[in-house]
Amino acid sequence: MDMIDDARQIVQTEIQKLQHELRVVLPQMIQKAVELGDLSENADYKAALERQEFVRIRLGQLSKRLSDLSMINISSLPSDEIGLGSEVRIKDLDTDEEKVYRLVMAEQTKPEIGYISVQSPMAQALLGKIDGDEIQVRTPQGLKNFEILSFLSIHNFKESK
Repeated sequence: MDMIDDARQIVQTEIQKLQHELRVVLPQMIQKAVELGDLSENADYKAALERQEFVRIRLGQLSKRLSDLSMINISSLPSDEIGLGSEVRIKDLDTDEEKVYRLVMAEQTKPEIGYISVQSPMAQALLGKIDGDEIQVRTPQGLKNFEILSFLSIHNFKESK
């Protein structure tokens, strides 16, 4: 399974859970609240309606995300510079600490293992760069300077695994 298929699966799983909630769970909650009588003062009823609206909005967002994912063509991603799917080894120029990051879709973000979203400030600074480039990233601790030691593009990464 490639990166796009993985992200698509994550989104589809969330859609299935939300559709079940919208079609089964929330109607049951609303019916139960209706059976209790006076809806004007019924907090459970109001909460269920608010949740129902949230779920509808979220389903719309997820449907758009699925559409966006279907438009990504991995073969069109660069192989000679850092892009989506790249694994990047960097060095903090202030501390000499080295880190490895993999630039992934938002749905696949796992900072504890170095998977960072391409929308994150670090990934945004890395996109389009190559070995030896230096970047500056605004962090909660202030501006930090890094050197790109090496990277594998999504194409090389797939070949090396």
